[in-house]
Amino acid sequence: MIPILDLKTQYEQLRDEIAVALQGVLDSGAFVLGPDVKALEREVADYCRCQHGVGVASGTDALRLSLAALDIGQGDEVITTPFTFVATANTISHSGARPVFVDIDADTYNLNPAAVAAAVTSRTKAIVPVHLYGQPADMDAIMAIAGQHGLAVIEDAAQAIGAEYKGRRAGSIGHVGCLSFYPTKNLGAYGDAGMVVTNDPVLSDKLDVLRRQGGKTKYFHEVLGFNSRLDTLQAAILRVKLRHLERWQEARREAACRYDGLLAAAGAPVTTPYVRPDVRHVYHQYTIRVPQRDALAEHLQQRGVSTMIYYPLPLHLQGLYRNLGMTEGALPIAEAAGREVLSLPMYPELTEAQQEEIVAAVVEFYR
Repeated sequence: MIPILDLKTQYEQLRDEIAVALQGVLDSGAFVLGPDVKALEREVADYCRCQHGVGVASGTDALRLSLAALDIGQGDEVITTPFTFVATANTISHSGARPVFVDIDADTYNLNPAAVAAAVTSRTKAIVPVHLYGQPADMDAIMAIAGQHGLAVIEDAAQAIGAEYKGRRAGSIGHVGCLSFYPTKNLGAYGDAGMVVTNDPVLSDKLDVLRRQGGKTKYFHEVLGFNSRLDTLQAAILRVKLRHLERWQEARREAACRYDGLLAAAGAPVTTPYVRPDVRHVYHQYTIRVPQRDALAEHLQQRGVSTMIYYPLPLHLQGLYRNLGMTEGALPIAEAAGREVLSLPMYPELTEAQQEEIVAAVVEFYR
């Protein structure tokens, strides 16, 4: 079976480096907000070309604390995409604000700026673009809308660490950028972990206070906060993996290019990922668009190829958001994508022979 992601192979290559890093933390006894956390914050901020990094417990918490730091809450509206993992919208709902779903671009699957502009009301407080599959959203257009209306922009860069938009790294363009280090991400921990990056020192300080139960000094609390600290053991693992990240990013891009060529040569009715000419795509997922998607996925499974659907049912049609009153047909581009997208195996260790086998199985189905 060719897996959708092969974390075991990657670990085997890093086993000795990881062991040394973990032993260092165990020997230090600094298990919460230890030196490795502070070092990782500096290193990830530098990688994202930001001034500040604040380590938190997960990518979901990165979003949750960012909303709190920007004083978004009851009565506010936050515009976002329905074509994403549910955490993007859940954190908005947990803040007390209302998620406002708008349709996506048919080529990139990211927020459609025209739809964003049309959705702004007097209650709109922020925009949360998601850089889906590793490709940045149209940030110039989104930032222009935000500037016109005085809105905050929270970049959900959970799938896009290291991606670039016109030479700027994902997470560095909006007011804050939210990263996930969930194990499956391009830079993944061995458990939950996340970070907020920003160029705003005031927001960085607020985030630091919020993650420590609302206080910077122990037992003195200024605001209602959270317990959301990046674990030092995870930080040590991430520091090791960060040293390899650029090599892995390029391996992903090479694999994507190989997929493009193999699928084009095969002549199968497959739409390969569209890449904007002004971005650096880091291919967290390699997602094709196909007719008879579910039948193809079943065929590939029978041929020993794992696939995933990110995401089969847009958020505006989920039972969770039934109270928003949106029905099928409300956001047709997102809904069509949910019926047609399929992600093929993608990881740095994917071999050319494996890709040839995958594409051959795709071609066999359509023949």
